[in-house]
Amino acid sequence: MAKRPSWVCTLITQLSLCLALYVALNLGQPQKSIYQRTNGISSNRKGLDFYFISVTGGFRPLEQQTLLLKQMEDVAKAYDARFVINSSELGEDDPLKQNATWLFPSLKVPWYTTKASKEKEVGCFQEQIRLPHGEALDIIGVNTGSLQGKIPTALPSASGDLLLNWLKSALEATNGHWCIVVGFHPLVICEEHEEQLEAKKIYEPLHHIFMKFGVNTYLSKHGCIKYSRQDSITYMENPGLIESGNGREMVDGFLLHKVSSLEILTYFVTSEGEVVYRTATRQRGKEVM
Repeated sequence: MAKRPSWVCTLITQLSLCLALYVALNLGQPQKSIYQRTNGISSNRKGLDFYFISVTGGFRPLEQQTLLLKQMEDVAKAYDARFVINSSELGEDDPLKQNATWLFPSLKVPWYTTKASKEKEVGCFQEQIRLPHGEALDIIGVNTGSLQGKIPTALPSASGDLLLNWLKSALEATNGHWCIVVGFHPLVICEEHEEQLEAKKIYEPLHHIFMKFGVNTYLSKHGCIKYSRQDSITYMENPGLIESGNGREMVDGFLLHKVSSLEILTYFVTSEGEVVYRTATRQRGKEVM
C-alpha cells in the first residue's frame, strides 16, 4: 500500500487540532460571562469567600423582570450568595422579591427589604451576619420616606429627627467588622439630575452619623451616580432599570458583593450577565469623635 504524502498527514493533524480547540473554546462557554475569571470575579472555591447580592426592587415589565431574576439566580448559585438586599419603597409587598422567592429556587435565601413611606416606623431591618473568617457584617435598613423632599435642603422635621435618632441607637449597638446602611432614596445630590462621577452634595445629617459610627457603605436605588466616596463612606446606587448614556438602551442589573476582612468588592452585573464595572470599599475602622 502506498504511503500518504507527509503533507496530507500534517494537514489532517492541523485540522484535528483546530476542531478540538474550537470545541474547547465554544462548547457551553458563553462569551463575556460573569462566570469567566477574565472578568475579574474570582471563584468561590476557597471556602472563605462570602457573597451577597443587592438590587433595586419595584415593578418591571414581565420579560425584563424574568431576565433579571434568571441572571440573579445563576449568579446566586455560582457564588453561593447568602442573602439579597432589596432597595424598595414597597417593603414586603415588593413584586421583585415575591416573584424571586416564589419562582427561583436559588433566590430562596433571606431577603432584606426596605420601604419608603410616611409611617412612623423608621427602621426596616437590623441584622448581624457572621462571616467565614470569624468577623461580622452589620446591615441596617431604614425607611427614608420621611426624608422625601427634604434631602436637597436638609431642613429639620419631626419625622426626620425620628429617623436620625433611631439610626443612632441602632448604630450604637453594632460591633461588626463591616457596617452597611440601606435605604430607598439616594443621599447624593447632583446638579440638573445628570449622572456624574463625583457627588456635588451629600445629605449632611446622615453623613455625619455615618462618619461618627464607622458606617462603610450606604446602599440605595439609582439616582445620579454609580458610586461616590465621601470621606470614608461609599455611597453606592443600585442600577435598576435605567437608560444608557445614549438614551436609547435600557440597562438593568444588580450588584454582587464579595466580602473579605480587608475589603468589599462590588461588581455591577447586567441582566445579560456582563460585568460593567467593579469598585472596592476598604476597611478603615470607626472614627474617634
